[in-house]
Amino acid sequence: MKKKILDSDSLAQRADTLRAQGRKLVLTNGCFDLLHLGHIRFLQAARALGDALVVAINRDESVRTLKGEGRPLVPEEARAEIIAALECVDYVVLFPEVRVTQLLKKVRPAIYAKGGDYTPETLNGEERNALSEIGAEIQIVPFETGHSTTELVRKMKATPSHR
Repeated sequence: MKKKILDSDSLAQRADTLRAQGRKLVLTNGCFDLLHLGHIRFLQAARALGDALVVAINRDESVRTLKGEGRPLVPEEARAEIIAALECVDYVVLFPEVRVTQLLKKVRPAIYAKGGDYTPETLNGEERNALSEIGAEIQIVPFETGHSTTELVRKMKATPSHR
């Protein structure tokens, strides 16, 4: 699985190779703190949009910024390895920023996939501008209702421990 986990420079080189071959690279991003069915279905649908799927994962510090203290529950290297183990995922890259803007500009995917809890209009403005600049298509994958890491964490906290 480790060979699927790339740094941003190696990923940009792979993306150039795929483009030269006329293949479409799909990129998506997120924290992927606790893998659940909603993630699996989303990633499978995102992979079906092109010829290869990159999953960009927020590093631990940016997850804390986005989700608050106590997150992530799973360290970044473990999250990367778990996502890389999925058959539908071709490449994984960790990125330090809260927003994936710089990575989008560097990798220049053909397609940017986001979950149905977003619309093209609600995407971060910087990300939207970067996507426009590189000519990437935005694809919104329908949201899987009832599957969320935040909801899982809430349920776990509400469940009394049975030691």
